[in-house]
Amino acid sequence: MLLLTQLLIALLFTLLITRYLKLQWLRRKYPPGPTPLPIIGNLWTLKFVLHHETLMQLAKTYGNIFTVWLGHQPVVVLNGYQTVREGLISHSEELAGRPSTPTTEEFTKGKGVVFTSGHNWKQQRRFALTVLRNLGLGRKSLEVRIQEEAQSLVEFFTMQRGKSLDPTQPIVLSVTNVICSVIFGHRFSRDDKEIHQLIEANELFVNNLGTKWFLLYDTFPWLMRHLPGPHNNIFKGNAFVEEFVKKEIKSHKENGMSEEPQDLIDFYQNKISQDSQDVTSTFDEHNMIRLGAELFAGGTESTTTTLRWAILYLVNHPEIQEKVQKELSAVFGVSQVIHYEDRKRVPYTNAVIHEILRISNIASVGMMRQTTKDMSMQGFNIKKGSLIIANIYSSLYDPDHWEAPKQFNPGHFLDMEGNFIRKEAFLPFSAGHRVCLGETLARTELFIFFTSLLRAFTFRLPEGVKNVNMDIILRGTVQPHPFQVCAVPR
Repeated sequence: MLLLTQLLIALLFTLLITRYLKLQWLRRKYPPGPTPLPIIGNLWTLKFVLHHETLMQLAKTYGNIFTVWLGHQPVVVLNGYQTVREGLISHSEELAGRPSTPTTEEFTKGKGVVFTSGHNWKQQRRFALTVLRNLGLGRKSLEVRIQEEAQSLVEFFTMQRGKSLDPTQPIVLSVTNVICSVIFGHRFSRDDKEIHQLIEANELFVNNLGTKWFLLYDTFPWLMRHLPGPHNNIFKGNAFVEEFVKKEIKSHKENGMSEEPQDLIDFYQNKISQDSQDVTSTFDEHNMIRLGAELFAGGTESTTTTLRWAILYLVNHPEIQEKVQKELSAVFGVSQVIHYEDRKRVPYTNAVIHEILRISNIASVGMMRQTTKDMSMQGFNIKKGSLIIANIYSSLYDPDHWEAPKQFNPGHFLDMEGNFIRKEAFLPFSAGHRVCLGETLARTELFIFFTSLLRAFTFRLPEGVKNVNMDIILRGTVQPHPFQVCAVPR
């Protein structure tokens, strides 16, 4: 028995040494990086999370193009504005792919836009952009719907009479109703139990993306599939959202085809009918469900989280909040309807919004890409099929492009005369072929919600509270800790 144990230990040791030597040989084909270990690669160095700060630190040692290993899988990291821009824009075509990981394959089955590549991705993305553009037109345009939801949120806060509350739920309900009108063609009341269940399911899904459990599942799927844990919430939350979309599709079918489409489902059903004889078409009900679920997840989470950060930064910088309010009062008064186009009339407010997007950096490192062909960058040859992370954070915090990258400073977006200026290093929505599908919608929502709230209220900490927790929680997005605030009517 002792001899058998010794033989097994010797065999295991030999296998580990062999694997280690093989890794050292393989890593010669990739840009430099920390030494990977057998089985876990660099997961221990990364603390089992792709944290943007950790990647920034590694870049100081290995340069702005380096490699980390997630188990046996190498991932090339692009760091710093110049390198990120070169990758996402100059090599946009080569970096247009999205890897199919065990996690994403489990809940997408190769459908949708966000996690797919090739022909399916191109058709679905082009269609989604067309629908969003069409919904932006007409009497009941998307901007009008955003204005209505912003006013609904203002009315809710007014009813609270300045008492202390967590603003998350009222904000997420209003933002959710915007994307619901896009996908389903209708909104929900604040008391509707169904919308609360949908929001909770979406949070289960989003909050477990990008975590160590997500990374562990993708690295060791053969093990994690059989273990309990938070990674299972990804699939539970996604399944609930998809079932909800299915129910809405069924309701649309029962009501018949619409001559004038009012929402994503209307447009999609018409598209399926139009392309029924096209053998190259990817338009089917499975893709419709997936597209609806992805738009719901992205359209709810991004604006909600950014608005939460906005309130936190404003209560922490009351002098900036006051300056925004003075500009809004001078330009719009108390009753003028605010449009997205009006951002050009309020340069300071526009700069504050951009600075919130920059410093909150809710996308963290951005989503992983996959090269669609061989490419060369800064002397490194990167093969087709390689996994790529373009560290968005490193561009938004690049000290060569921001005067004080870790300070909340709207001056980053203002010239000496107080005019708004664009910055090339400002890439919160990514760039290139994979730029955020809902960027225009998110920008419009953020501007209208932000200005509507700041024109109506002054946000303050509750009595007796002196400090706010500005630490981050790294989930599917970079989120703030829960907090209480008072919305005091002006």
